[in-house]
Amino acid sequence: MKFKATLILCICFFFSQAVLGQDSSQQLNFTPPVSGLSPDDIIQKVESRYAVLGFSAFFFQASTIKAMEITDSASGKAFFKRPDKMRWEYETPDRQTIITNGNTLWIYRPEDNQVMVGKAPSFFEDGKGFSFLSDMESVKKKFYILLEDKDEDDTHVLKLLPREKTFDVSVIYLFVSTKTFEVVKIVTYNSYEDETRIEFKDIQFKQKLDESLFNFNIPQGIEVLHLDEQ
Repeated sequence: MKFKATLILCICFFFSQAVLGQDSSQQLNFTPPVSGLSPDDIIQKVESRYAVLGFSAFFFQASTIKAMEITDSASGKAFFKRPDKMRWEYETPDRQTIITNGNTLWIYRPEDNQVMVGKAPSFFEDGKGFSFLSDMESVKKKFYILLEDKDEDDTHVLKLLPREKTFDVSVIYLFVSTKTFEVVKIVTYNSYEDETRIEFKDIQFKQKLDESLFNFNIPQGIEVLHLDEQ
């Protein structure tokens, strides 16, 4: 099955939704800390770790449609720059690049000789990119955050429940390294129990990433599709 851009758009939906408003009408019983650290403690350490201008990482991504028992997977390298720039270079199963400079979104598929272009806010809301990791207060405004009873593979597992119900996101799990406090995995479920999972490896924090990574010059002869018209 040919891999589509849907998977990465799902996780970027989480990036954007995490910075929206809150609804404090619900109440939950929060899980007590299991490792001596509370959810707030872990969040603060994540914020400190990601208080950088940018970072890169290799990723593995998989998305499962439960009702159809279909799973798509892909891998490649991603780059992030504060506050709203992202670049995802897919290497398998099909080469494609997804780029946003915070204003424009490009999805380039060289094997199809095609690029899709749209406005980043259409897909990323206010396009906060990875900045939610260095400003987790915004996440707390959108989600209830609980600490799972059992840590997994030397990670703290944070369970994020939306304060406002949505079909797109029913629960998100953040897997945070107990040693480095880097987010090494994000798993998202929607109301249909479909799963989107992204694992990050070899995370490299960089003080400077070239602006050219987050812009795309459309080559001559490439078919251009406008996402806003799809």
